[in-house]
Amino acid sequence: MKKLLLLFLIVGIVFSDSACHSQGGPRGKSEAEIKRMIFVYGNGTDKAFIKYVATLTGKEKPKICFFPTAAADDPRVIAYWDKLIEGMAINSCVIRTFISSSPEQKSFEEEILTADAIIVGGGNTLNMIAVWHAQGIDTLLRMAYEKGVVMAGGSAGSLCWFTGGYSDSRPRELSIIDCLGFLPYSHCPHYDNPDRRSLYLEAIESGIIEPGYACEDDAALLFIDGHLSESFSLNPGRHSYFVTVEEGRVTETLLPAKALK
Repeated sequence: MKKLLLLFLIVGIVFSDSACHSQGGPRGKSEAEIKRMIFVYGNGTDKAFIKYVATLTGKEKPKICFFPTAAADDPRVIAYWDKLIEGMAINSCVIRTFISSSPEQKSFEEEILTADAIIVGGGNTLNMIAVWHAQGIDTLLRMAYEKGVVMAGGSAGSLCWFTGGYSDSRPRELSIIDCLGFLPYSHCPHYDNPDRRSLYLEAIESGIIEPGYACEDDAALLFIDGHLSESFSLNPGRHSYFVTVEEGRVTETLLPAKALK
C-alpha cells in the first residue's frame, strides 16, 4: 500500500511539473515557440518605431513600458512620449526609477514581467545601466527577454542591449562602455556622426571591441533570437551596417533596408 501511494505521488509531481513547463513564457507559449526579439534604432524614439514595436508583440492592445532612465526621468521626455503615443492602441506604462517609495506603487518586477514590450529612451547610457543594476532592473529585463517580451529603444536605448560601444556618458570625450550583452555584438548608434563612425571603425579594426552593428539616425534593426532578422529605414538616405575585420582590414557591409512608415 505504501509503495502504491508513493507511486501516485511521484506521478503527480511529474505531471504537475510538465504542466508548468507547457505553460512557460508569455501568453502560454512553450519555450520552443518563444521568439526573443530586440528592435533598435539609431536615434530617439519615433512614432513609426513605436507602432512597429506594438506589431511585434502580436497583441491588439499591448502593454508597452517606457524607460526614461537615461534622461533621469526628465518630465519633458515623458511628456514627449505621451504625445507620441496619442491615439495608439497600446497600454502605456512609464517606469520611473528616480522615485521615493509609496504604498500605491507597483514593483519593478510587477511592471516589467507583465509587459508585452519594453522601449528604452535616450540619454546617458552609463548612468542608466548603473541605476538598473542597483535596482535589480537589469536582471528583470533579462528575465522578460527570455520570456519573449519585446525589447526596443534608440540611442542609449539601442546601445544598452549590446556588449558595448562608444558613448558620450562621460566628460570630455566619447568612451567605450560595457552594456547588458543581450546581443553578442558591439554597437554604434548615431552612425552618421563622423566622430562616432571613425572611433567605431578604429576600435573594431584594432580589436578593442568586437565586430558589430551600426545604425544611422532614422535607421533600425530587428534581431530575433540573437541574430539579425531585418533592416529598416524611415527614409532612403539612412542606413545600417555590419562592421567587422576581413584580412586585417575593417569593412562596412551596407544592410539593405525596408521602408518603415
